[in-house]
Amino acid sequence: MELPLGFLAGATRAGLKPSGNPDLALLYGEGPLAWAYVATTNRAAAPCVLRGRQRHASEAPLRALVVNAGNANAATGEAGVAADLGMAELAAERLGVRPDEVLTASTGVIGVPLPVDRIAAALPGIRLGSSLEPFAEAILTTDTRPKLAEVPLPGGARVVGVAKGSGMIHPNMATMFGFLLTDAALDQAELRARWPEVVNATFNQVTVDGDTSTNDMAAIFASGAKGRVEPGFFWEAVTAVARDLARQIAADGEGATKLIEVRVVGAASLTDARRAARAVAGSLLWKAAVYGNDPNWGRVLAALGYSGALLDPARVRIELEGIPLYDGAPLPFDREEAARAMQRAEVRVRADLRQGGFEAEAWGSDLTEGYVKINAEYTT
Repeated sequence: MELPLGFLAGATRAGLKPSGNPDLALLYGEGPLAWAYVATTNRAAAPCVLRGRQRHASEAPLRALVVNAGNANAATGEAGVAADLGMAELAAERLGVRPDEVLTASTGVIGVPLPVDRIAAALPGIRLGSSLEPFAEAILTTDTRPKLAEVPLPGGARVVGVAKGSGMIHPNMATMFGFLLTDAALDQAELRARWPEVVNATFNQVTVDGDTSTNDMAAIFASGAKGRVEPGFFWEAVTAVARDLARQIAADGEGATKLIEVRVVGAASLTDARRAARAVAGSLLWKAAVYGNDPNWGRVLAALGYSGALLDPARVRIELEGIPLYDGAPLPFDREEAARAMQRAEVRVRADLRQGGFEAEAWGSDLTEGYVKINAEYTT
């Protein structure tokens, strides 16, 4: 996938991943980049997140992003803070910009010192180009595939997105990176006003395992190289790209065989709709049922009930792949037909709370033996 105008990217191997795969990536803005940023609410946040918040608070434009994978540089004390700053300084030297113009991001194992010497040795070898694929591959950890998406805009501008995420995925946020790039011209104030809501509707509606990471972040960068576009078209495109990436993250959940999509309608508020959808997508019982092709709608109703959303079970309607299962009371349905429908790569649940006019989506993945194996052996 080609980068929008005004951006270059590249990646290399720094020896941070035991696999030897690419693990160090650079994104460069040929001019100042307007940007907006949202990061994890985990109080044990890594130095890259703490520094990112400081840079965001400064309201200064950025010129670059440097990402390492294979090492989270989290819970590494003052040495970790120094290592994160050192990575920014090395990237700045490589690109000819100031360190405060460089955003940092790290992902991988928590509690392991970041070997900055390896980054220093590898950074000069990164060749920058117009393709986003090398960057997308280098930021992966337990992901099985890169995650890319794009939407064109009127006038030739584009919104392009790249993400990583597979495990330790839960709202606010997850072990995920979501980076959106555009060559449309947007005021930074507008980006910062609207970006958090996009994140809430997309990346914060993904749950794989209920764990919230120390390192995740979602950011949007605008080069302005293609000029201004109509804001309505722009934000529709941004939301579509973020939604696509969120779904890709859920579908690539650790050990997953299926994507779970939950749509809640008829909620009393948007907060209720999102809360209820996330509860179903994150229910371990429902995730296990999806893996086993078991149309056990009681697990969906139970998750809706504990979600905190306003509901009356006598008014709730639940459908699975379009098959009505419950409507204030159990409905007769063909269990074998429903079980066959659950064998698809994407399993869709729809719940109507009949309390109001709000709706939301959430995405998760089925729970398999593969998830247990991956995380039982993660550092051993």
